[in-house]
Amino acid sequence: MEKLKNIAGAGWLRIKYALQNEEGISVIELILVLVVIIGLVIIFKSQLTSLVESIFEKITSESAGI
Repeated sequence: MEKLKNIAGAGWLRIKYALQNEEGISVIELILVLVVIIGLVIIFKSQLTSLVESIFEKITSESAGI
């Protein structure tokens, strides 16, 4: 039973260190930002596609006049 308490205590120390360690938090923040961006792209995929197509159509039509 004592060995189990030592293992659990070591686990809490690791969690405490990870929360205090700024490098770990920056990685978590980066992952969360990427997840949000990917989610937004998936949600608004059709709107983004139509926007890009209209931009390229406008560039193509205006470049013909040059």
